[in-house]
Amino acid sequence: MKYALSKFRVYLFGSGPFVVYTDHASLRTAVKSPHISQRMARWLSFFAEYDFRVEYKPGRLNVVADALSRRPDYAVKTADANWIGVERVSAPSSSLIDDVKAAYASDADAKQLLSYVSAPSSLCTFLSCVRRTAALQLSGRL
Repeated sequence: MKYALSKFRVYLFGSGPFVVYTDHASLRTAVKSPHISQRMARWLSFFAEYDFRVEYKPGRLNVVADALSRRPDYAVKTADANWIGVERVSAPSSSLIDDVKAAYASDADAKQLLSYVSAPSSLCTFLSCVRRTAALQLSGRL
């Protein structure tokens, strides 16, 4: 009700008294209650700005509001617990790995590197050779 009053504030101010039909029966007696909480006092101070009368209308007779709350497009959709939203699953297929293996097999430098890496003793020889070559290049003798 507060939302509706603030939403239509421009139209309701200065239009004279209006009637609010609600199925909230305690709103009729809220103004007359001698003991109210601070929250209720805030609500009543907000409502005091408007010139309106509250009319109680039981929920089963309030067919307009009932029809709006039961619109089919407002219905909560139930989810199937077994459905995860995946339409199709496929494994990625790529010939990249096969292409790289074929390129290594035909490349002389790659063959030499693979032979060094596959044999641990030759790997040490390869690394010492690389280290010696790098040292020679840095010293300017190569």
